[in-house]
Amino acid sequence: MNALAPTRPALLSLENIHVRYPAGRDWLGRSKGYAHALNGIDLALGEGETLGIVGESGCGKSTLAQLLLGLIAPASGEVRHAYESNAERQHAIQIVFQDPQSSLNPRLPVWKIITEPLVVHRQGRHRDLRAVAEGLAAQVGIRAEYLGRYPHQFSGGQRQRIAIARALSSAPDVIVLDEPTSALDISVQAQILNLLSRLQRERGLAYVLISHNVSVVRHLAERVAVMYLGQVVETGATATVLGRPQHPYTQLLLDAVPQLGKPLAGDTAAQRTELPGNRTLPAGCYFRDRCPKAAAGCEQPQALRRVAGAEVRCHRA
Repeated sequence: MNALAPTRPALLSLENIHVRYPAGRDWLGRSKGYAHALNGIDLALGEGETLGIVGESGCGKSTLAQLLLGLIAPASGEVRHAYESNAERQHAIQIVFQDPQSSLNPRLPVWKIITEPLVVHRQGRHRDLRAVAEGLAAQVGIRAEYLGRYPHQFSGGQRQRIAIARALSSAPDVIVLDEPTSALDISVQAQILNLLSRLQRERGLAYVLISHNVSVVRHLAERVAVMYLGQVVETGATATVLGRPQHPYTQLLLDAVPQLGKPLAGDTAAQRTELPGNRTLPAGCYFRDRCPKAAAGCEQPQALRRVAGAEVRCHRA
């Protein structure tokens, strides 16, 4: 089985996706260069599964989320989905943001926030939106008598439940979870993760989980893709990739996670330096200049290849 492929029918698939942004313009309005956000992404998401996306800030995770939502178009490559039109995709793919307080309109009562996608996409005509909001609120653990309140009157965990109810309102097949628990207390994080798991079982949802938190990815994701500088450097079953990492960058990410009784990894070039800029992409392996295992052959472009049950972009793996 190809580690890049889901075991169920694909809702979304990305083939050799490149996304770039103009980086400054001259006096004639011509671009002086480009920031290369995604550089040859191949991914697929199956029905009812959770795909985890991990990597440090600047690796392209947010750009990938915007691409999946149809907010940006690729410079090259193909996005295939199970929806006939972009408008249909906007109904079928929703997002839950990192910070529920800033993603909820403070001027609207909660019942209007939850049903906002129905109004925007004109799906709410001839429907009792208050009743729809009550049904969705019940599914996420918000009491009906609270629906007339405003976001500031709720706790952080309750606001994230409201955000999840809003994402559910258009009956999506896919929800992009962008760091959905990072702004919450540890005890509340567990409640939200359990809620997401239950909703996935009950509604057959597929999730794209973007997170820095390896523990969250272990808990929720069946497959994981590790991103570095706009490329997938390792992908496969979560237990395989996070349990027996093959790419040096994946190993570095896991070594940087604090654990009781385990000393942090020793000093490496990757720990001393930041992710390189994406205006001029490195030659050969993108991770070479920060890699503790760099050797002859790393100056050549690296392709994903099958290693120990995963797909790894490293000739030394």
